Amino acid sequence: MGVQTLDECAPDLYNIVEINREEETIMEKKIKKVVLAYSGGLDTSIIIPWLKENYDNCEVIAVSGDVGQGTELDGLEEKAKKTGASKLYVLDLKKEFVEDYIFPTMQAGAVYEDKYLLGTSFARPVIAKAIVDIAKKEGADAICHGCTGKGNDQVRFELTIKAFAPEMTIIAPWRIWNIKSREEEIEYAEAHNIPLKINRETNYSKDKNLWHLSHEGLDLEDPANEPQYEKEGFLEMGVSPMQAPDKPTYVSIHFEKGIPTAIDGKKMGAVEIIETLNKIGGENGVGLADLVENRLVGMKSRGVYETPGGTILYEAHRLLETICLDKATMHYKQLVAVKFGEMVYDGQWFTPLREALSAFVSKTQETVTGDVKLRIYKGNVTNAGMSSPYSLYSENIATFSDDGGAYSQKDSEGFINLFGLPIKVKALLEQHKLK
Repeated sequence: MGVQTLDECAPDLYNIVEINREEETIMEKKIKKVVLAYSGGLDTSIIIPWLKENYDNCEVIAVSGDVGQGTELDGLEEKAKKTGASKLYVLDLKKEFVEDYIFPTMQAGAVYEDKYLLGTSFARPVIAKAIVDIAKKEGADAICHGCTGKGNDQVRFELTIKAFAPEMTIIAPWRIWNIKSREEEIEYAEAHNIPLKINRETNYSKDKNLWHLSHEGLDLEDPANEPQYEKEGFLEMGVSPMQAPDKPTYVSIHFEKGIPTAIDGKKMGAVEIIETLNKIGGENGVGLADLVENRLVGMKSRGVYETPGGTILYEAHRLLETICLDKATMHYKQLVAVKFGEMVYDGQWFTPLREALSAFVSKTQETVTGDVKLRIYKGNVTNAGMSSPYSLYSENIATFSDDGGAYSQKDSEGFINLFGLPIKVKALLEQHKLK
């Protein structure tokens, strides 16, 4: 069977658009089974009864992707079923998350707006892809998520769903229900006897996974307010630099082709690498970022992020590249990193361009092998030495001492004359005009 052209697919595409344009009352008659991206948090906890109320008591299957939330997954099955779900899938996605999303992004050096290490951004595609798999397995009529209509996550989830199940109906309650705030969500939960781990006073919006923890809302919504890093219970992955030990910690990381494989000489798997660095970084106040970022939907938002292990890993990888990559490759890769970060942030993981950029990055990593030693002290990560069998650094060439003929300083005169020729010609022209 040959590949269909876009024109041949047009009728199907038209039908998909028409399905998505149907009125909610018609959708209610057709949707009998919904797969819900379920975290057990405030949003998804109230969505289960809401779906059953608004879609003719449809079956709701909850799916949780374990990307390192830890204890947040405790008791989810009981909670999901108690609020109306027929079953709960808990999928262990940690290894896939690290190897297929975190490491490729780290290798690219991708950071969004200079600070954000993309902790929530690249967790969404891995979860959404797994949810599509369950939806197909269960023969679901729709996939539902609890992302707000103001945020980035709705885009990240839905672009992934469209990549793997373009015909699937997507339900986004925040875009259609009458609830307009987290306070109203809490009221709905209380009215339906849904147990919550939060209250109105501690209602930060948080997202936690193996890579990071984000904090939004409450006092953080005003950029004039300083984050309460020293306040008990605010930070969860570590301490503030003020509370960190007065003695530095040293750690060595070994990389093979841009992938970390060992810490302090001990070989580790991908997940253990992150967990180990999180502990070291957290204890030393590493990885706190406070930024006002530009959301994909157009507004600015303020968030505080904890990324202790990720901050260490990014710096170690960056340092190793300084001796393993040539100038032209390094500088072009820095341009790629900006675009790569934007694409991850915007939910465009499953796109031809992202895949092409990753292919370029993978090529650059062929010689990024070696060891980096870091000094970690009160929130700072600094270089304490690095080595690589592929190092392009030559002490004989760089030394200020006698280089034994490896570099002739007299050669620089001709280089400068040629390099500066356009400047000289322009200056001579201007002088001629002035005469």
